[in-house]
Amino acid sequence: MRDTKNIKTILIKVGSSSLCNEFGQIEKEKILKLVLQISKLKKNGYLVALVSSGAIATGMGVLHLDKKPTTLPQKQALAAIGQAHLMQIYEEIFELFGLKCGQVLLNHGDFDDRKRLMNLCNTIHALLDYDVIPVINENDVLAVEEIKVGDNDTLSALLVPVINADLLVLVSDIDGLYTKNPKIYSDAKLLKFVERIDEAIWAMAGDTSSSLGTGGMSTKIRAAKIVNDYGKHLVIVNGEKEDYLLKIFEDEGTWFNASLNSLSSRDHWLAYRVNIKGKVIVDKGAKEAMIDHRKSLLPKGIVRVEGQFLMGQVVSIETEDEVIGKGIVNYSSDEIKLIKGYNTSEIENILHYKDYDEVIHANNIVFKR
Repeated sequence: MRDTKNIKTILIKVGSSSLCNEFGQIEKEKILKLVLQISKLKKNGYLVALVSSGAIATGMGVLHLDKKPTTLPQKQALAAIGQAHLMQIYEEIFELFGLKCGQVLLNHGDFDDRKRLMNLCNTIHALLDYDVIPVINENDVLAVEEIKVGDNDTLSALLVPVINADLLVLVSDIDGLYTKNPKIYSDAKLLKFVERIDEAIWAMAGDTSSSLGTGGMSTKIRAAKIVNDYGKHLVIVNGEKEDYLLKIFEDEGTWFNASLNSLSSRDHWLAYRVNIKGKVIVDKGAKEAMIDHRKSLLPKGIVRVEGQFLMGQVVSIETEDEVIGKGIVNYSSDEIKLIKGYNTSEIENILHYKDYDEVIHANNIVFKR
């Protein structure tokens, strides 16, 4: 059963396929349909924020291009042209319903840094306090692979803790999660409710994707995992259906239920919202001590270090065969290279100082889920 009684804040992510026609051009009628439903949600007392794709598609329409360019500078130029035009369309249509919206552009670096993350959080909540609907997108004009979130399914999932949204709605061109790819298998069945994301659910992701967007079903399940691990709900709905947003409280689409064993805000930030700066490879004994006994990572158990990072940054903790989790280091990569394999008592002799016994304290480790 869908537990909807405690939902107050809704984050809606709408993909390019739900905003464009078959030629990849923005269709104002679809945005009108979206905003009409948002206005009804607002009248029913919900706080609403929107993650919107479509900047590049809008730029293509402005320049009358019939296909998406392939080079990064061309895509970024189209995003620069299209983002302004897209916001103008949103402003005009929201105004028809007596609503105001405000643009928020961000990159993964805004999630990486705790101070910037708090500023983002405060800004979005100030917009909501002003009764303004935030329209959020990745800053594609400046985004490069190293700082990109990558797709708006993931971006919207990472925003759930920032906004403190109770429900994330992924609006797409598919009805939800099927047991098999419905385009290939006639016996594929739509799942209405997912209690827990396990290997069987991941296997159902298949290769369903849109030619207009960057996220297939696998990105949607990953988004659901991120959201559910924070103790919040996610639902996938088809933007081609009538009143698709208003029917999410009934049985529309696929509902991914919040995890009962949710992560704290800090652990969730460590697990999902920060990019790793390097890797610390550990031996079997260190792995067992951390996982089975919740011990800190000491230099003795470290085999090697990969990448360059500073004290206080987040790294991936791995064995030779698997990823264990993430952690905040007490020493830089260069310092860890010097003390790895040694006892804690030898740190001061090697570095000529010792601020910490642990390379990563147990309280600063979050394990892979």
